[in-house]
Amino acid sequence: MNSGYDIIGDIHGCANTLCLLLERLGYEERTSAEGWPLFSHPQGRKVVYLGDIVDRGPRIRESLHVVKNMVDAGCAHCVMGNHEYDALGYTTKAPKISGKTWVREHTPRNNRLIAETLNQFASYPEEWRMFLDWFQTLPVFLELSGFRAVHACWDQQLIDEFISTYDGNTVDASFVRDSAITGTFAARFMDRVTRGTDLSLPDGRKILGRDGLERGFFRTKFWADSPETLEDVVFQPDPLPEDIGVQTLTREQKLALVSYSSEQIPVFIGHYWLDGEPRPLKDNLACLDYSAVKYGRLTCYRYDGETVLSADKFAWEQVTQDPVPGRFD
Repeated sequence: MNSGYDIIGDIHGCANTLCLLLERLGYEERTSAEGWPLFSHPQGRKVVYLGDIVDRGPRIRESLHVVKNMVDAGCAHCVMGNHEYDALGYTTKAPKISGKTWVREHTPRNNRLIAETLNQFASYPEEWRMFLDWFQTLPVFLELSGFRAVHACWDQQLIDEFISTYDGNTVDASFVRDSAITGTFAARFMDRVTRGTDLSLPDGRKILGRDGLERGFFRTKFWADSPETLEDVVFQPDPLPEDIGVQTLTREQKLALVSYSSEQIPVFIGHYWLDGEPRPLKDNLACLDYSAVKYGRLTCYRYDGETVLSADKFAWEQVTQDPVPGRFD
């Protein structure tokens, strides 16, 4: 019998830190038949991983084995993050009508983002194919007992449309291919649930992000209550220039926003590179991506059925730059 859920944010290859966090949470380790760690909780708690297991970090392959072993054993669930979706797109040929070669084109930027994952699997091509097949089975959203989980944005309208058209909560290879075509439901749906919402900067303005990329849009909250200015809805590491942030939202911009009201059940997201000490963003919403791979915190929320989320239910493992010997070294 399940006695609660431990919801964990973006891992990005931080496998040693993940194992330390699972131990902190009371999960016990044994070894699977393939020789990889398999964690389970003696009281039957389950983990919900919020996606983005791959890319960037030092132990991507090891992280995938730990997470998949738990899912296969019934000890965890895992939703698809944008980086798992991107890996599928990077390796899937696009329909000719899209004008692309691949669903996720092999541009210098996209090559760089997936390079660490491909490098770590260079000697394990059959494993990489196995994990790509597994990504295809991951739910893109979850609604469990009393709460929801999605990588970046719970858009009820799009999710309802998906449920009314497709079986279950997973996307097949055909859906991934269709998402290469601009304007299709598949493209809009995958962009929304795995990447979130955004607005264009006014007057064609662009801002230079900390990652060195110039953008003409900014990420927005999908849970802001009665926002009036652009500053009320911005949600990203890079702040808006002051003269932009104070601008009043237009009617069209307000209509483009997604909302998540306080009356809905709690929802957990990753994706957004937060820092500082973890806490709820609203009584019924928490982001669990606290920039682990940037030497932040690999963060968990210990959910036990509450309708109002609490700061004292967060747990985390700090990632440090000091080399710490681990089970994979």
